[in-house]
Amino acid sequence: SAGSAMAAGGRSWFRALALGVSFLKCLLIPAYYSTDFEVHRNWLAITHNLPLSQWYYEATSEWTLDYPPFFAWFEYALSHVAKYFDPKMLVIENLNYTSRAAVLFQRFSVIFTDILFIYAVRECCRCVNGKRSAKDILEKPTFILAVLLLWNFGLLIVDHIHFQYNGFLFGLMLLSAARLCQKRYLEGALLFAVLLHFKHIYIYVAPAYGVYLLRSYCFTANHADGSLKWRSFSLLHVTLLGLIVCLVSALSLGPFIVLGQLHQVISRLFPFKRGLCHAYWAPNFWALYNAMDKALTILGLKCNFLDPTKIPKASMTGGLVQEFQHTVLPSVTPLATLICTLISILPSVFCLWFKPQGPRGFLQCLVLCALSSFMFGWHVHEKAILLAILPLSLLSVQRAKDAGIYLILTTTGHFSLFPLLFTPPELPIKILLMLLFTVYSFSSLKSLFRRERPLLNWLETIYLAQLVPLEIFCEIIFPLTPWKWHFPFVPLLLTSVYCALGVAYAWLKLYVSVLTERISLKQKAE
Repeated sequence: SAGSAMAAGGRSWFRALALGVSFLKCLLIPAYYSTDFEVHRNWLAITHNLPLSQWYYEATSEWTLDYPPFFAWFEYALSHVAKYFDPKMLVIENLNYTSRAAVLFQRFSVIFTDILFIYAVRECCRCVNGKRSAKDILEKPTFILAVLLLWNFGLLIVDHIHFQYNGFLFGLMLLSAARLCQKRYLEGALLFAVLLHFKHIYIYVAPAYGVYLLRSYCFTANHADGSLKWRSFSLLHVTLLGLIVCLVSALSLGPFIVLGQLHQVISRLFPFKRGLCHAYWAPNFWALYNAMDKALTILGLKCNFLDPTKIPKASMTGGLVQEFQHTVLPSVTPLATLICTLISILPSVFCLWFKPQGPRGFLQCLVLCALSSFMFGWHVHEKAILLAILPLSLLSVQRAKDAGIYLILTTTGHFSLFPLLFTPPELPIKILLMLLFTVYSFSSLKSLFRRERPLLNWLETIYLAQLVPLEIFCEIIFPLTPWKWHFPFVPLLLTSVYCALGVAYAWLKLYVSVLTERISLKQKAE
């Protein structure tokens, strides 16, 4: 039958995409890797050699264990394979130890665990309704989505060059989202609870999961107009959800509670000693705030409003120290960032509750939670932008409006990751990979929605086009000028502030689209 032939064909193209990207990852094995490589080597050593009770106390290396217990167990499992590659990498005192075997093992461990990500992408592709059945496979929404996720530029450079284990973690997140879309609510909840105990950064998107599960699973029926039937509340469903969360938490934190170490684990997971911004400012609201503060300081000195003797020297030239003191604008506390984040998340959560739109509403809320916490969070890493880009990919192949927002967010978000790879040999790799991915995402989404209005207006197009001269200036022109010695932070500052404008714009545009959207009667019936 035609259907099964289509399914078989579908599987073969998916396999080709997955294999292709896996080969590319193998080619990147000799590339540069960051200090994160040493972080994970150290964690392998800690979990392999020490009893559980010392995991969160060990501090030989400055890179102490600061991920939740499931990740520590994951490292423990990996260490039992690592010993066959190179036992020396498992010696705690061997700081900054790298051998060929150690590099190969750690690189392959990322490529291997990405199998979970590949499986999750396949499940997500099944959730995308291919109403527009294209004759050409290359124009199918599912095909485009598979490329946008599997070949995602950000994930490739962060995991396979820079070095981290985001692939399988995002795999867990996408799989849990796919399960919720398939109405397999308990599986989705279980996967997300497990994910939180692997890496706690995903707590940013927890409000979307909590509200969606409450709305769609704990309440079993709606009125005709889409509003909630309060009587349909299911105590059984709430109990099941509660049990899942409690069981996963008990498995993860239980041993440490028994040892009386819960406080120690939590102090490692949430180190507020770090500054407002990461060493390289993530392109968010605080980057704009810091830049504004710098501009006002310079202006104040020029116009003699400020006393030059009272201004700390470091705040003018270093600019990228951990403890960044604002000179003109008020300094920001962790509590202030928390309040800003909560306020910015609230409207999206309200929308999810009052304007239920099924899986799409959930994904929109998920992206908005991720973006809001990226915009206003404390000590945000630039890599956290992937938390919004990946789920937004699912929306981008379904509606032209979301596709336009996706293109702005992805291009600026991925460009802002460039400073992660600052070594000369990686320059052509990152530029070519980024160009490949960006050209593909623009052309494929454009052809997918060619019957609708253009995805970007002229202003957005000009903004994105300016990234090219910005990159040429930062990488080629600036290093040749004498400013390089006096103001070494200028390229980072420019990249961060310019990308922050695009990320903030995409965030606002998505928010406006979600808040102003009318619910059609068809969706209400669902």
